[in-house]
Amino acid sequence: EFERLRRMLPPVPASLANSSGIFLGQPFHYDLARPGAALYGINPTPAEENPMLPVVRLQAKVIQTRSLVRGAGVGYGHIFHVTDSLVAATISLGYADGWHRRAASAAWVENVRLPFVGRVSMDSIVLDISALPPDRLKAGDLVELIGPSQTVDQAAGHAGTIGYEILTSLGHRFHRRYVNG
Repeated sequence: EFERLRRMLPPVPASLANSSGIFLGQPFHYDLARPGAALYGINPTPAEENPMLPVVRLQAKVIQTRSLVRGAGVGYGHIFHVTDSLVAATISLGYADGWHRRAASAAWVENVRLPFVGRVSMDSIVLDISALPPDRLKAGDLVELIGPSQTVDQAAGHAGTIGYEILTSLGHRFHRRYVNG
């Protein structure tokens, strides 16, 4: 059908292949292909294994660490109450930065999952870092939110959206660094 319509139009380059179409093979490429989300390692074919390597890493700085005792409240309205003592880290990332409030529920350090406690706030998130050795994290250290331990597609899945929306939502307060590009 596309070929029939194409013959009715003036001779211009034809394109049907976005990121997903590229992986359908040469017959779908026509004159040019338009990779988009795949350039960022987002899975162009969500029902299948991702043929792309992750290329985006999102990290946030630790702004403080502290011990929380049983019964302490965390976040807006103290929505979270500590049931057992824990060590917490506050990171400088929130919904004002474009981080979706439902996108993922943990950060990572050296493949150790650090769950969020309380809600994502405007400018910060509190993590339970009790699984790390004492003094492993301090103010100024970085935690990973998107990277090898948690892909952009996984973060998007938690938010009920797509990876492209996660990346395009990230605001101007992030420092962007291009490595080996």
